[in-house]
Amino acid sequence: MPRRRRVTVQGVVQGVGFRPYLYGLATELALAGHVTNTPEGVVAEVEGTPSAVDRFCDRIAAQAPPLARVESVHHQDLPATGGGAFTILASRADGPVRTLVSPDMATCADCLDELADPADRRHRHPFVNCTHCGPRFTIVTGVPYDRAHTTMAGFAMCPDCAREYADPTDRRFHAQPVACPACGPSLRLLVPRQPLDGRPKGVAGTDPVTEARTLLARGAILAVKGLGGYHLACDASDPGAVALLRHRKARGDKPFAVMARSADDIEHLVRLSPEERSLLEAGTRPVVLLRRRRDPSYPAGAPRPAEAVAPGSPDLGVMLPYTPLHHLLLGLPGDAEGPRLLVMTSGNVAGEPIVTDDAEALERLAPLADAWLTHDRPIQVPCDDSVVRVSDGEPLMIRRARGYAPLPVPLPLSVRPALAVGGDLKNAFCLGEGRRAWLSAHIGDMDDLGTQRAFERATAQLESITGVRPGMLVADRHPGYRSARWADRNAAGRTVVRVQHHHAHVAAAMAEHGLDGTRPVIGVAFDGTGHGDDGAVWGGEILLADYDGFTRFGHLTYVPLPGGDAAVQRPYRMALAHLRAAGIGWSDDLACVAACPPDERCVLERQLERHLNCVPTSSMGRLFDAVSSLAGVCHRAGYEAQAAVELEAAALNAPVEDVTAYAFALRASEPDGGGVVRADPAPVLAATVGDLRAGTEPALVAARFHRAVTGLVHRICVRARERHGLDTVALTGGVFANTLLSSACATALREDGFTVLRHHLVPPGDGGLALGQLMVAARATARTATTG
Repeated sequence: MPRRRRVTVQGVVQGVGFRPYLYGLATELALAGHVTNTPEGVVAEVEGTPSAVDRFCDRIAAQAPPLARVESVHHQDLPATGGGAFTILASRADGPVRTLVSPDMATCADCLDELADPADRRHRHPFVNCTHCGPRFTIVTGVPYDRAHTTMAGFAMCPDCAREYADPTDRRFHAQPVACPACGPSLRLLVPRQPLDGRPKGVAGTDPVTEARTLLARGAILAVKGLGGYHLACDASDPGAVALLRHRKARGDKPFAVMARSADDIEHLVRLSPEERSLLEAGTRPVVLLRRRRDPSYPAGAPRPAEAVAPGSPDLGVMLPYTPLHHLLLGLPGDAEGPRLLVMTSGNVAGEPIVTDDAEALERLAPLADAWLTHDRPIQVPCDDSVVRVSDGEPLMIRRARGYAPLPVPLPLSVRPALAVGGDLKNAFCLGEGRRAWLSAHIGDMDDLGTQRAFERATAQLESITGVRPGMLVADRHPGYRSARWADRNAAGRTVVRVQHHHAHVAAAMAEHGLDGTRPVIGVAFDGTGHGDDGAVWGGEILLADYDGFTRFGHLTYVPLPGGDAAVQRPYRMALAHLRAAGIGWSDDLACVAACPPDERCVLERQLERHLNCVPTSSMGRLFDAVSSLAGVCHRAGYEAQAAVELEAAALNAPVEDVTAYAFALRASEPDGGGVVRADPAPVLAATVGDLRAGTEPALVAARFHRAVTGLVHRICVRARERHGLDTVALTGGVFANTLLSSACATALREDGFTVLRHHLVPPGDGGLALGQLMVAARATARTATTG
């Protein structure tokens, strides 16, 4: 007796070769029926012997295509109808959206073989792709994911591509970006010539990539159109080109990322573990932060980046090519010699969003680029490169974007449809519904109007492809955050819930690790800035928290933050504020005092005496800044966390056997030792000053300070366990992007029996904030609904 069954597969199952996979599976098992894309996923009906139908269902998830991510498979038995063939039907667009869109993925090995094969019709085609690789998220205009709902809709397929696209046995079956030199997007190199109309001209009679490689070798800066926006590229081994790019982009000393042809090309520059190599070579192709070798040797002919690529940083950010164009730029076998390491940085001026529009690129990047390597496939969704590092053998997400967005994060609890708008720095927002949270790709800093417009477009786009219609908005409690003001302006009658900054950080770590919130955790939330419930700037917090709320168990003692942003940009101001709070005089033998101009020092002294524009802060990030300047490591910060990054770099150079820790003083707010614990850094600062006056090297001072913070975390967590019986610790906040500190804290805590939660899927900094906002607000509204 034949059996018929409808199977609905949800997850990342469109645009990844899932229908031809099911077609092949059904054909192999001699099943009749059909398969189609729908807004809720891939739906198949199969009919045949009961055993064959069962085998079909059993193999769906187990043997899925490489880019597929099966989240659920639902079965429904139907009456048999007969039929002898299995067919692929046209997609259906009716019904609510419940499917997922795949992230963009790096060019696969099969496509790379075609790219390099002179006999293949896609030889040197900059847009070669198939169902296993290429653009996805950045070209999607709607769902279901079909060519008509992508930016490839305007490119009519030639007969050869149409034949591949329609053949279920071909790896390009329904590969929506499929194209070839005869019908696909075309590449152009635009170089300013006699500017008759003020626009760059195409270079006639030359191969755009060959000419681009020549320009790069001559020191030019190229604007290169990628998957999610434009890059600015130059030869990483050319000090003049790197310095010029840094100057034009107003980059300060912030490190650049480099692109290498292979992992083998950078092994002489960085320490590369098997986990890091695997991450570099994965289809996600993030920028991987790798520890630089202290005394690298340069084999003959090996590429060597200019020192200006990453000045003062202990790491080098490296990525491998992820588009055919990147492979062509770095050279295929047999190509003429050219740059083997390229700086690849976002195509924008510092603080602005990445450029995606071609006309805008010609205008906004004109002061930055010498030429444009561009093409005519539109970019629908801006998407920066993701940044990841490996800590203790596990990934630590620093910036979540290309390769990861828009995959959802599974939630431990079901949430109502909501939009959490995140923070103002490193903004990423989050849409949630049911047991899924969709974090956006990295948006940027919300102080720029262009970033705010990009935020608005990105929320609309993610809502359209997820089908989530948020009935609630969630924002930070900071009264001046632009993201929060956006939520207020766009509420349209919906509830806006405000969540405390550091509570959201802790909740994000809990959600990522699947905690249901029935038991609180000890949340160690260390960052630079977060609005506190008492109006102070928090940032050195130990919270006892679940999703329902938090208690402030401990924090760094308050010191004045003189001048707000001025103290962030000039760490010597923070050092002087900390010295004054610790009762240590501003003597000229201290580097931070000498770094402060005499006139500014007088103004700063009066400012601190009179408490003018000196909001109190408990920020651990600002304490790192202060010690960095005190030790003579960094007095002026040209980018966020520069002083802390360079202090970590110094600590890594200290002799391990000679590192003893400074110690914070712990003081209780109540006479019996109870209440809030305040961690006073005054003894740390006094010991630091003593070491420096005794001639101790800054590297050793930096290492001792890191150990002091590690000891502080351990001691306060032990107190929290003794008082409240809690033994799970979440390490969160931007300070824990410092892997030297994060690893040391995790080791000390685990050795003492604590369970330690560290971030892997979402950033520890503000890029992961929205996930925690979503969880806290979901519980708050659930409580209100229950009590109401």
